[in-house]
Amino acid sequence: MKKILEVCCGSLTDVIHAVEGGAERIELCTALSVDGLTPSTGLTEQVRRMFPTLLLHVLIRPREGCFVYNEEEKEVILRDIRHAVAVGADAIVSGALTKEGDIDIPFVRRMIEDCGACPLTFHRAFDVCRDPLHALLVLKELGIGRILTSGQQLTAEEGIPLLRQLVRVAEGSPIIIPGGGVNSSNVQKIIRETGVHEIHGSCRNGTASTVTTEVAKILSLINF
Repeated sequence: MKKILEVCCGSLTDVIHAVEGGAERIELCTALSVDGLTPSTGLTEQVRRMFPTLLLHVLIRPREGCFVYNEEEKEVILRDIRHAVAVGADAIVSGALTKEGDIDIPFVRRMIEDCGACPLTFHRAFDVCRDPLHALLVLKELGIGRILTSGQQLTAEEGIPLLRQLVRVAEGSPIIIPGGGVNSSNVQKIIRETGVHEIHGSCRNGTASTVTTEVAKILSLINF
């Protein structure tokens, strides 16, 4: 099975560099310094216009901080989901937890409904849930297509033991996508030791000009 690299892009410049490196799928966001926030509708529209065949996954996260949202914030999330779908997103990336650290099941159901035919990836809120294996089963039952996770560690490489377990329990649905500190020096190890087929990384090595090179390098390494 062909391995897939999803490149996390925090600006239009990032998207351009990623595509130049050969990326076929991106996660679009802003504010990478706080682990990503919802991109503007204008940015999403421009990326869709410039790259009509690019697989465009759009992060919906209204603010930095925890993933427990009040009703007003939930309405913002739902509006942003609908806008992203309307301007051509191929998938939505979002998530929410209860104050106890469990999946916010009623709200995730609402998100899925507002995504329509657009699949929903549950983002790294998963990494702070209190029981990851139970959370996986909940998300599986809800019909979530993918889970983006570092295996509840600072980096995906450190999270390999849990990632391997999640892949085994998920049995291909949802798809487990390791993210967090993924780079050309560790991507083969992560894939080999977890059995994943999709990988997520920002491919940043200090300057924007290196994104293209890093994307190309990772792509050359993942189908070994």
